[in-house]
Amino acid sequence: MTRDLRMLFGSNDQELSTDEAFTDRQAQWAHVTAALTEHLRQVSAPGFDVEDLEAPRRNVLHFHGVGGIGKSTLSRKIEAALAGSGRPAHWPEAGPPGVRVVPVRIDLARSAGMDFEQIVLTLRLALTRIGRPLPAFDVALRRYWETVHPGEPLEEYLKRGGLARTFGQALPQQMKSALADVAQALLLPGTIGTVVGEVVGSLVTALRERRQTVRALSGCRRLADLLEAEPDLDALSYYPHLLAWEIARLPGERVVPVVLFDTFEDTGDRTRREMERLLQRVVWLMPNALFVLTGRSRLEWAEDALAGQLDHTGPAAWPDLADPATVVPAPRIAGSPRVPERQVLIGDFSPEDCDGYLARRLTRNSRPLIDAALRQVISDRSHGLPLYLDLAVMRVLQLHRTGRTPTPADFDADFPALISRTLQDLTPDERHVLRSATLFDSFDIPLATKASGLAHEAAALRLTERPFIRHHPFGLWPYHLHALIRSTLRTADDPTDDRWSPTDWQHAAERAFAALGDQWHTDTRDRLLLVGCLRQGLALARDFRLSPGWLTDAAFAYVGDSVWEPITLSAPITTGPEGPERSEGMGAATPADLVVDLLSTLARRQREHRGHTVDKLTRLIDSGLLGDDLTVMAVYYRAKARRDIGHPEASRRDYQHVADHGGRLAAAARRGLAKAAHLAGDFPTAHTAAQQLGWEGRHQRVLGGLYWLQGEPERAAAAYLAGRTEAEEHAVRGEAAHNQAKRALAIAFTDPHLADDELDLAYHLLTGLDLRATTINTEIAALVRDAGHDTVDDRVRTLRAELDIAGLISKLPTLEIAAAFHQAVLDDDQALSGTLGRLREQTRGGMHTYAIDIVHFMAGLPLPDGHAPARWLDDEQTTRSRWRGLVIRRQNLLRTRRSTSG
Repeated sequence: MTRDLRMLFGSNDQELSTDEAFTDRQAQWAHVTAALTEHLRQVSAPGFDVEDLEAPRRNVLHFHGVGGIGKSTLSRKIEAALAGSGRPAHWPEAGPPGVRVVPVRIDLARSAGMDFEQIVLTLRLALTRIGRPLPAFDVALRRYWETVHPGEPLEEYLKRGGLARTFGQALPQQMKSALADVAQALLLPGTIGTVVGEVVGSLVTALRERRQTVRALSGCRRLADLLEAEPDLDALSYYPHLLAWEIARLPGERVVPVVLFDTFEDTGDRTRREMERLLQRVVWLMPNALFVLTGRSRLEWAEDALAGQLDHTGPAAWPDLADPATVVPAPRIAGSPRVPERQVLIGDFSPEDCDGYLARRLTRNSRPLIDAALRQVISDRSHGLPLYLDLAVMRVLQLHRTGRTPTPADFDADFPALISRTLQDLTPDERHVLRSATLFDSFDIPLATKASGLAHEAAALRLTERPFIRHHPFGLWPYHLHALIRSTLRTADDPTDDRWSPTDWQHAAERAFAALGDQWHTDTRDRLLLVGCLRQGLALARDFRLSPGWLTDAAFAYVGDSVWEPITLSAPITTGPEGPERSEGMGAATPADLVVDLLSTLARRQREHRGHTVDKLTRLIDSGLLGDDLTVMAVYYRAKARRDIGHPEASRRDYQHVADHGGRLAAAARRGLAKAAHLAGDFPTAHTAAQQLGWEGRHQRVLGGLYWLQGEPERAAAAYLAGRTEAEEHAVRGEAAHNQAKRALAIAFTDPHLADDELDLAYHLLTGLDLRATTINTEIAALVRDAGHDTVDDRVRTLRAELDIAGLISKLPTLEIAAAFHQAVLDDDQALSGTLGRLREQTRGGMHTYAIDIVHFMAGLPLPDGHAPARWLDDEQTTRSRWRGLVIRRQNLLRTRRSTSG
C-alpha cells in the first residue's frame, strides 16, 4: 500500500492507519490487456510499417469519466502493474513472453507543469531502460538541445527538473555514445564527436549520398530531412517518429512502449488545441507504441469537424475512437480476435467497491475505523462516486479529531468541493447550462438551453459530451446528470465565483417550467411526452412554488386518455435555505402538491378499493385549495367511484353538479346521468339522453351498453365498434380499449368463435394500460364465450372475489348475468336459484334490478310476484324472446359440437 500523507498528517492518533485504498478496477485492466494483445497482433502482422504515415492508427485506449472517479489512480496502477511492481494478484499478466513492455506515465495536469519538451524527454528517458543508444533520435535531440538551450547541459536540466531522480543519468551518456558512434562511422576525429553541428552536417551529407558507412541509419527515410529542419518546438514534435523507427529495429526481444497520458483534459479546450495537436502528432508518429489516455471527456479525434485544428481527424484516421455508427467495419477474418472497445467510460463504484474502499481507507489495529452501518450510509449517498467517498473519509477524520463518533446524520449534507471539482474545466456558459440542467430529471438540448436562458445551443451541446452527463438514446429525453452531482449542485453551498442566488434559481425554474409546457404543446397527443412533462413540471412547480399554469390543461389531457400511468414524484430537492413545507394531514403546501395528490388518487383507484378513492377525493374537495377546474375533476371521479361502490344517489348528485358547472367534463357528467337512468332500469330515458351526448359524452359506448341488455348483442357490437373507431381517431387509447372489451362481451353471446378474435384484440389494446374495470370486462366476456363448459364456475368465483377486493360493486350484476347465461345453457336450475338470490341482495338499493328480469328471461321463467319490471326499449315479451333465443342458440351450438366430435 502507498501511504496517504494527507491523511497521515490529519491526526495525532498513531494507531490510525491511513493507507491509499485502491478499489478494484479489474474491468478496466481487462480493457488494457485486451488492447495490448490486439496492439501486439497488429504490429507483428505482415505489412506493418512503422514509417507508414497514411495507415489508420489503432494504438489508443482512452478512459474517460467525471472528476473524482479514480482515473489518475487507475493510470498510476496500470503503470505499476505493467512495470511489474504493483499488479494485484487477481489481475492477469499483460503481454506474452518475449515482449518487453516499457510503461511511462506522464501527468498532463496544469499543476504538474509538464511542457511538451519535458514530455518528449520523458519518453526518451523511459526508453533508457532498454540499455542501448537510439542514435537517430539521440543525434536529433542533441542538436535541438544545443540550439534551443545553448550553454545549458542536459544533465543539469534533468537534475533541476527532477527527471534525473526518476530515470537516472543514462540519457546523457547514451546520447554521447550515439554521437561518438556516428562520428566514428563518418571517420571524423574522435574529439569532434562532441561538436554536434559538425556531426549532423556530415551525417546529412552521408545520408544524401547513401554512403555505406552510415547504412545503419540510412533506413530511416526521413532522418536527413529532420536533421536539416530548423530545430524548434515544431520540429521536436516530429522526432518521436525517430523513436518509433529505432524501437522497430531493436534486435532481440521486442520492446513495446506503453505511454500513459493522464489528465488529458488539461491539454486545452475546444478553441485552444496547440498542446493537443503536438501530443496527437506524437501518437500518430509512434504507431508501435500503445497510448493509454485518461481524461474527463470523450476523445474527439475521430470527428471530421476538427480538421484544421488537429493534424489527423475523422473515423478513417482513428477507426477505433469513432462512434461505431459512423464507421464502415472492415471485413473480419475468421478466427481473428474481437477488437476491444477503445473509448471506455469509467463507471461509478459498485456498492461492494464503495464498502471495500471505506473499510480499507482508515483502519485502527487492522480493523476498519468506519463501521459497517455508517459505510452503508456513505455508500448510498455517494452513488458510487469515488470523490464523495474520499471527502467522506476526510469528514470522518475531522470528527475523529474532535473525539466524536461519526453518525449517519453527519453525512446528510453534500460536499461543496464536489461543485468546484465538477465545474473547474467548464466554460461560463457550460456552467450556466449545467446548473439549469439540474432542474430536470432528464432533458434534451432544447430544454437545457431554454432553461438556461441562452440564445444558442452550443453550450448545451458541449455539455452533453461531458462524462457526468449520462446518455440514453432511446429515452424521451436522452440526457440526465449523475445523481450525486445533480443533488450537490442543487443543495450544497456553492463556493464558486459565479454561484447562483435564490433569485437566479427561481428564474431558471420558471424558464424550465415554461420550456416543458412549450414542449408538451408541440404534440399534445403524445402520451409519453404528456406524462413526462407532467412529472417534471409538477416537481418544479412543487419545489419552487410555481402556479399550475399549463399543468391544469395537461392534467385534463392525462385523465382524458384513461390510461392511468402512475404520477409519482421523488422527494423534493430543495434549493437555498427555504424548501417547500408540507403541512400535517393532507400535507399539500403548494398547488402542484394538490395536483399530484389528485392525479395519483385517480391512478391508484385502478389498484385499490374504490371506497378509499371516495375518501381521498372528498378530502381534496373539502380542502378548497384545488381551484375550480380541478375541483370539478375531483367531483366527477368521485361520482364514478361512488357509483362503483353502490351509492347511486350520491353519485347522481356529483354528476349533476359537474353537468351544471359546464366545462370540459360536462359531457362526461351527462353520460353519468344517462348511466344512472340505465342502472335504474329506465332504458328509454337513458336512450334519449345518449342521443345528445356526442363523442365527448362517449355516446356509442352508452348506446352499446343499452343494446346488449335488450338482448340485441349484434346491435351493441356495432355501436361499440363505432365507439372504438371514434376513440382511435381521437387517439384515446383507454376509450378504445373500453369499447373493444364491451364489444367482445356482446359478440361472446352470439358467436364464441368470433369472440376469440375480439378478445385477443381487447387484450392487445389493454397492453400498457392500467384499467382494472376494463380488464375485468374482458374476463367476463371470456366467461360468456365459454358458457356451457365446466371451467366457468371456478372462474366466476375468482372474479367475484376480485370485484369485492377492488370495490367494483357495480360490476357484480354483469358478472351474475354471465354466470346465469352459463347456468341457463346447462339448464342448471339450482345454480340459477343461487344466482338470483345474490342478485336480489345486490339490487336491494333499487339499482340493476333489470338483471333479475334478464336471468328469468334466459331461463324461460316468469317474473316473481311483486317485482317491478324494467322499462325496456321494446316490449317485455320481445326482450324476453331475444334472451331466451340466445340461450337456445348456444345449446344448439354445443349439441352440434358434441355430435361432430363424437
